Parts: sequence; C-alpha cells; structure tokens
Amino acid sequence: MAEGAAGRALRRPAAQRAGAKAAPAGRARPRRGRPPLRVVRPARKPGRDPMAVARRSLALLLIPSAVLTLLGIVEVLSASSVSAYEQLGSSFFFFNRQVLYAGVGVVALVLCSRMPHRAWQRLSVPLLAVSVLLMLLALHPTSGISAYGASRWIVIGPITLQPSELTKLALIAFTATILVRKWNHLDEPAHLAIPLAPAVAIVAGIVILQRDLGTTIILAGSVFMVLFAAGVRLRYLTVTGLMGLGAAGALIFGESYRRDRLIAALHPFQDPLGAGYQQIQGYIALGSGGWWGVGLGASRQKWQYVPNAHTDFIFAILGEELGFVGEIVTLSMFVLLIYAGIRIAINAPDTFGRLLAAGITSWIGLQAIVNVGAVTGLVPITGVPLPFVSFGGSALVVSLAAVGVLASIARAGSSARVKGRGEVRT
Repeated sequence: MAEGAAGRALRRPAAQRAGAKAAPAGRARPRRGRPPLRVVRPARKPGRDPMAVARRSLALLLIPSAVLTLLGIVEVLSASSVSAYEQLGSSFFFFNRQVLYAGVGVVALVLCSRMPHRAWQRLSVPLLAVSVLLMLLALHPTSGISAYGASRWIVIGPITLQPSELTKLALIAFTATILVRKWNHLDEPAHLAIPLAPAVAIVAGIVILQRDLGTTIILAGSVFMVLFAAGVRLRYLTVTGLMGLGAAGALIFGESYRRDRLIAALHPFQDPLGAGYQQIQGYIALGSGGWWGVGLGASRQKWQYVPNAHTDFIFAILGEELGFVGEIVTLSMFVLLIYAGIRIAINAPDTFGRLLAAGITSWIGLQAIVNVGAVTGLVPITGVPLPFVSFGGSALVVSLAAVGVLASIARAGSSARVKGRGEVRT
C-alpha cells in the first residue's frame, strides 16, 4: 500500500507535487487572480452553431416580452375603462397612453439592441448621476408630484416621468462596472465597498424619502444578485443580506402605514373596510375567475372595487377575466423570459456582459415576484408594478430598453464565439 501511494505521488506532475508541499495542512490557499463567476459558460458541444444558440436565446427573450406587452395593453384597456371614463370622460385614455408608451419602448428596445453592450460600462456613472438628480427633483414640491403619499414623479409638459425606473437600469450597470474594475479585490470587502456601498446607500435613501419601499427592495435585491453572480464570498453576502433585512424591518415598523400593510397581508379580514380592503378585493377578483375566467373585458371588480386596478393590481383583474389558466400562462411568460436572461448571461462574451445580464434578469424576475406576491397576499402591498403589464410609461419604456440590452449581449456573445475570441474578457 505504501509503495502504491508513493508511486502515485511520483507520477503526479512536478508542479502539483510542489503545490502540495507548499500548502500547509488544514489551511486553504488564498485565491489568486480572478475569482470564478457563479454565472459560468458551460463546455461547448462539438458542432454547436453559435448563431443558432443566439437565435434561440433571442426568441426566448423577445416572444415572452411581446406577449406580456400586448397582454398588458389589452388588460390596461379593460381594467381602466371604468375609472378612466368616470374621471377623464374617455374609457380609452389610459389605453391610448399605454399604446404610445409601448411604441416608444419598442424604439428603445431596438436602439439598445443595436448599441454595443459595453457602452453601458462608460454610461453607467453619468446615467446614475442623472437618475439621482431626477429623483431629487421629484422630491421637490415645485417640480415633483405626489400620489398615495409618495413623491415619485416629475411632470414635463404632457409627460409624467418616474426617475426611479431609470435608476434600476443605471444602478445595475454601475454595479457591474465597479465589480469588473475591482475584479481582483472581490475578497476584500472594504476595498469592494468603495464606492459601491455609498452609491447604493444614497440611491436607497432617496427612494425611501420618496416613500417607496418596494422600489428600494427591488434595487437592493438586484445589486445583491449581481454580487452573487460575480462570485463574492457567501459569508460577505450573508452579512450583507442580514443587514438589509434588519434595515427593511426597521423601515417597516418605523412607519405606521407600512405596519398596517404588513398586518393587512397577514390578517386582511381584521380590517375589511380599511387596511385590508384592497387585499380582500384582490382575493375576490382572483377567486371569481375560476379556471377559465369570466371573459375578457367582463370583470366586475374593475367597477371601482379594486383600487389601482390598472396599475399595481392588474394581475387581479387579469386573473378574474382569464382565470387560473390565464394566470399560469402569464407567469410562464415570465419564467421563459428569466430563463432567456440566464442563457444570455451564461453565453455573454465578457464579464461585464454576464453581470449586466444577470442584474437585468434579477430585476425583472424579482419585481414580478413582489407584484404577484402582493396581489396574492404572500407579501405586503408595496406599489410595485407588474413588468410589461401594468400601466406606466417609465416602467414600460425602461423595461423594454432593458430587454434590448439583453438582446445586444446575446448578439455579442454569438459574434465573439464565431470569431473565436477568448473565454472571458473584461
């Protein structure tokens, strides 16, 4: 046995034998160079056509995005027709605007898909600075407007902007840029935290001042997922996550209306005409739909029963009109879109592209989970819209632009493999 072990040791390459001697027993070697990405590229199969892979990824990305956008236009017309006629004299007011927003969003998608994805690395800092400035303007009473106690919007002529939607894309691009620049220092939390932690804290603080905890959660969660995809050590992520949960708990219990929303999510029937009213009406809408729904446009709950029927709670009206089957189809579109985003991140041509794709995918997926969770009572109501479906120009345009960024990364990944470029480039 001893001779066999000695023979196997001698047959190992000299570099391995020297490394084995250099590593003290029980002590892990320090990581040298770049840490491994958690979003990695699988071994390429022989004969695998890179262009075919890109086409499949683009189809998986664009088809669900188109279906959700068209479904949103139809449901906005149905869910808003009663309130729009009562308040504005036209049942088509919100529908017409959503069609316009979708058209602008498609143009943004095409432009972003044609723009090299690495341009976002150069634009990330100025884009984040502009979005922060716009959010500060939204807080000012002379330039911003408030609704439901939140100051999130800016009115420029006939256009209403929500700067925090642009901030989602800007913060993700900024985070990916910082991680690429500090790639050899991901094991040094103090080095990594500057300037990422102050930037995230400033953005989150402004959004909290806007009384928008839901968007704060989306922003923080997206940054967290980019850090996870980059391969930051789990113990650092665990500490960061616990600190974030503690901050969220303090914010929830520090404001009475947030406490009421939490109690309403847990026990909505304790206050059926107050804090639990919207939740209960959402339940009634979802339950009324059954398997196949009451029919498109035939919702009864949209007749001023469900508050925000065409925005935050459009999924409830969708479930009432299209039933459980329609809900599953809608959720399946989100699953396909997230799967496409993961595929694109895996096959991205460089580290920045992988982190940017991972961040965008996390943002869309997390926002969909939070919205559907609020409508179904799994999480407190946060005012977060359902991506591509809820009414809202800023949200729809920026979401479609983000899809265009994913498409650009997919095209760049296929081109890099066709030209035989390196495995990972930063």
